[in-house]
Amino acid sequence: MSEPVDIAPISPRAAVHLLEAHHALMQSLFPAEANHYLELGELLAPDIRFFGATRNSAIIGCGALAIKPGYGEIKSMHVAEIARGKGVAGAILGRLISEAKRAQLPLVRLETGDKLKAAHRLYERHGFASRGPFGDYPDSPHSLFMEKRLY
Repeated sequence: MSEPVDIAPISPRAAVHLLEAHHALMQSLFPAEANHYLELGELLAPDIRFFGATRNSAIIGCGALAIKPGYGEIKSMHVAEIARGKGVAGAILGRLISEAKRAQLPLVRLETGDKLKAAHRLYERHGFASRGPFGDYPDSPHSLFMEKRLY
């Protein structure tokens, strides 16, 4: 059974340890040109909604919603290794989807790495379907693009 987790807006600065772990993991799995994560300064932009997952006052996961013209983009999803498989990623994703609905966005999109099979399963469980590249993303064999219609 999953332990309770609180998902709330936080400053990306509070989750630097998770962001650094996320960047290191992506750098270990993919070539530099296939890493599309946001740096800390980019996550502080006004069009970014950043959330942290907290359990027992420790930040164990994070995720962001970038508000784009006509859609939201899921960014910077990461869960600490000790908290994986316990429903944290699903709780974060659910909150990001709720935030996109609150912002009246018609759909949410994301780009994720082709090797991140657990992430693919998570997104599919939450109703995301494969699509082609969007925004400024190049078509790449290292990327999987997905979207979910909200309205």
